[in-house]
Amino acid sequence: MMELLASIGCYFRSPLRTIWLWISLALVLQFSKTALSDSNYLIGLGSYDITGPAADVNMMGYAYSEQIASGIHFRLRARTFIVAELQGKRVVFVNLDACMASQLVTIKVLERLKARYGDLYTEQNVAISGIHTHAGPGGYLQYVTYLVTSFGFVRQSFDVLVDGIEKSIIQAHENLRPGSIFVNKGELLDAGVNRSPSAYLNNPASERSKYKFDVDKEMTLLKFVDNQWGPVGSFNWFATHGTSMSRTNSLISGDNKGAAARFMEDWFEQNRIKSSDTNKSVTDGIPRRVSNIIPHIHDNHHELLELAASFQSSPGRPATRTSSVARRVRGALRQADKPGFVSAFCQTNCGDVSPNVLGAFCTDTGLPCDFDHSTCGGKNELCYGRGPGYPDEFESTRIIGERQFKKAVDLFNTASEQLKGKVDYRHAYLDFSQLEVTLSKEGGGSEVLKTCPAAMGFGFAAGTTDGPGAFDFKQGDDKGNPFWRLVRNLLKTPEKEQVDCQHPKPILLDTGEMKKPYDWAPSILPIQIFQIGQLVILSVPGEFTTMSGRRLRDAVKTVLTSSGIGEFGSNIHVVIAGLTNTYSQYVATLEEYQVQRYEGASTLYGPHTLSAYIQEFQKLASALLKGQPVEAGPQPPDLLNKQISLLTPVVMDSTPAGRNFGDVGSDVPANSTFKSGSTVAVVFWSACLRNDLMTEGTFALVEMLQGKDTWVPAYDDDDFCLRFKWLRPSKLSPRSQATIQWIIPPSASPGVYRIRHFGAAKGLMGSIRYFTGSSSAFVVV
Repeated sequence: MMELLASIGCYFRSPLRTIWLWISLALVLQFSKTALSDSNYLIGLGSYDITGPAADVNMMGYAYSEQIASGIHFRLRARTFIVAELQGKRVVFVNLDACMASQLVTIKVLERLKARYGDLYTEQNVAISGIHTHAGPGGYLQYVTYLVTSFGFVRQSFDVLVDGIEKSIIQAHENLRPGSIFVNKGELLDAGVNRSPSAYLNNPASERSKYKFDVDKEMTLLKFVDNQWGPVGSFNWFATHGTSMSRTNSLISGDNKGAAARFMEDWFEQNRIKSSDTNKSVTDGIPRRVSNIIPHIHDNHHELLELAASFQSSPGRPATRTSSVARRVRGALRQADKPGFVSAFCQTNCGDVSPNVLGAFCTDTGLPCDFDHSTCGGKNELCYGRGPGYPDEFESTRIIGERQFKKAVDLFNTASEQLKGKVDYRHAYLDFSQLEVTLSKEGGGSEVLKTCPAAMGFGFAAGTTDGPGAFDFKQGDDKGNPFWRLVRNLLKTPEKEQVDCQHPKPILLDTGEMKKPYDWAPSILPIQIFQIGQLVILSVPGEFTTMSGRRLRDAVKTVLTSSGIGEFGSNIHVVIAGLTNTYSQYVATLEEYQVQRYEGASTLYGPHTLSAYIQEFQKLASALLKGQPVEAGPQPPDLLNKQISLLTPVVMDSTPAGRNFGDVGSDVPANSTFKSGSTVAVVFWSACLRNDLMTEGTFALVEMLQGKDTWVPAYDDDDFCLRFKWLRPSKLSPRSQATIQWIIPPSASPGVYRIRHFGAAKGLMGSIRYFTGSSSAFVVV
């Protein structure tokens, strides 16, 4: 059992979870045998590392200038599925461990796909979606508003995303094989709460009475089954924000959804190895994290200590770029003749949904925050949401991630409804700054209204209970104040027409009409609809609130099922893919907009934004149903050549006299023994992490001794229980140190271990030198 749980032992903490895991293993084996139904699609999945610069770069999400990346919690990935008819159309869906999609990233990915595949993959049938982690590097969007705190455009953040998305799509394309897809749904009750309940309550009581909860609790999961290999992946959609990690965190992390994906992929791969290869020796190159040194650990502790004492910390020494890639734990787990299992936890209408499920409390009094404004004594800065692991945000991330993971495994194991039917899609670009919306009037008839150029209200600057703002802003402010209006006017004074159009939002930043040095906010947005049999995916370029998402899904479902001319029936499944293809902040209902909490104040295009989306998606759905084309619409701008970057480049790295890169600065204690739950920490002399992102590699590694002199990878910087922290003594210092912390999981096999660091140092003339170093060995019992 220890062997089976090794990979995911960083977060399984109790015997009950272990029993649950074994039951799940039995179910997945059972269902993998029965799931090989008649295939009606080609399916392919892919995954690639998109971990950006882990040093010096502001993180995207909280817009908090002091949240600068300085290490890695676990790595970020782009995960892709392609579904194609045996002879016909195909769709591509990419899920990013990133805050959101970027229009510029999407444009450049599509350019590369066209160069490689011609017109096989285009803006029509490619969707790129973000999970909304707030712990990834920023600087990869093209509009000024989203580049302020990152000091402009960060080319390294941008390039790693474009490269990784392209490579994940290539993998999926090359993995296309006959297979089947199954869909399943289920409720997950304890992974999200409404963070703006006063705004939700402004929706009509008759509408609210249709729903049991004030957030969506349903997870929808796809299970991909290859005809030869059996299950090869799963993608699911569930609404909860990627804000379990707070704005004070500086480690790159996929937050709760990235964690859930890591947990599920490890779970499946370990189960596959266990079920197909139970009797093989650990010397076959696959790291089982089981020591074969001495069979009875507690009877031979002294011998282990003697063995560990023979391995002292090694001085830093030269390495190659491929050294860290070759030592990756999951690289060794992969089987060359079999596609790796890909699991993605996608985002949907999460706009007002927080993972901080204990509620929002004042940090000074411990009392609940004000209900209407989320303030404490009138100040928003003191009101914070609490996750289930409070006050440990890493534990909160683990718990919310594990809850999604466990629900996904349950749905995966019991999925029986097979997707059958055609693959199709529709896509359009729309100018949301002046879109005409036809709305029914209460007394009969209709009226034509318009959306507005983008603008953000005063409530936007107040932030949320997941990440409060600053100064004297507060949510629910529909008036504004004279001082901040004066500050606003220094940038751009909104015209009366814009003020009237955005009413009752008091405009803080008139971003849609700010064009210096280039566009501050998008005007042209993409909308997109995918069909895979009875599944319909609505790709939206923003964060829909709970009720907004419900209205959109219902409107599209009505179009697809009420005409009587299509193939859709009562078994239709409609999901929203949020933050897809580009980003345009929030979409609140008209009623929520009146309240002007954060989500309403961040609904850029005015009070009729949601109605515009519903109208235009109804058009796409109707065209899909009737097999008709839609107008492509105006193309969004490509602003790459206008980007400005103020991020200081890496000049050079250095170490103190007598020290080498990779040398140990602080080692484990001599003759040390650690137990499960203990933290092992080693400090190395390092170099700036921007010199090489170690894509598909690792900066940090825990190695386990096999035999007398063979070190095998056990955990790396893609494991939840390993934290890689980087620090320089001052902003401009060429010196830096890396601390590797290993929180020993209960499933870690007893034996002898050491910690190893990989890095890349930049010389004064710009050359890059790779290095590695190791700690002294220690014993785990």
